[in-house]
Amino acid sequence: MKDYECMASYERYLKDERHVSANTMCSYMRDIRQLAAYLSANTGHGLSDAEDGDLAGYTAWEKENGKSAATVARSIASMKGFYGFLAEKRAIRSNPSARLVPERVPPKLPQILTSKEVELLLKQPVCVDPKGYRDRAMLELLYATGIRVSELISLDVGDVNIPAAVITCQGRDGRARVIPIYAAAVRALNEYIEFIRPHMLASSTEKALFVNLSGARMSRQGFWKLMKTYQDKAGIEKDITPRSLRHSFAAHLLENGADLHSIQEMMGHADISTTQVYSHLVKSRLKDVYRKAHPRA
Repeated sequence: MKDYECMASYERYLKDERHVSANTMCSYMRDIRQLAAYLSANTGHGLSDAEDGDLAGYTAWEKENGKSAATVARSIASMKGFYGFLAEKRAIRSNPSARLVPERVPPKLPQILTSKEVELLLKQPVCVDPKGYRDRAMLELLYATGIRVSELISLDVGDVNIPAAVITCQGRDGRARVIPIYAAAVRALNEYIEFIRPHMLASSTEKALFVNLSGARMSRQGFWKLMKTYQDKAGIEKDITPRSLRHSFAAHLLENGADLHSIQEMMGHADISTTQVYSHLVKSRLKDVYRKAHPRA
């Protein structure tokens, strides 16, 4: 098979059978195109007749050219997926990626904000118009509960229990979890729900808790934009993402004595090992503080 035929067939498979996201497919195909370019320039082989040594040479070439262990590991995963597909379709006689073994990449610790940075970020929405009240309620709720942004924008107004100071969140696994919220978040939510949200709705039947300026449910992209806007206004130089408040929620609870199992339940982690990442993060931060602050460190 010609290189372009292999790649077109694999791209259709990713889209129609694997149903991968556009970003994931773009990443996979970029890796395969880079491999094809290397093979053509250095081995004279195409994708479908590449040999074990060609792929080993490619990973060595990536390392020599400054690619990180994580990038090389992702490249190997892309090659394994691609050649596994070709082997299953009997487009190749043997799988040249079978012997590739990626180096173990230490987990990347998530970026978190300090307590002062969180306070600074939460102060940015100015409550002089509906958008300001809504944005303050969204940021307060995100930090109060540690829920995912996808869960935040999926909340319906009926998921909030103001008198009990809790929300009910539907997780990725389909299970609902009840999460408490602190007093400042309760006040921000109550003001938004009682006085602001009714005037923002495009339809009285809209169930979404947080709506955009057109009165429809807030999108993930919309939240991303407002997050970046408030980061700039706050002058926070860290690379904040929509997950930053979720990570900060977990790390700050741990720093203040919360147990891992309670945090796991609130965050909706299926496996405690996912939550334990924050323990490593907190220990790393404490060591850094010790080195900077102790007079003999």
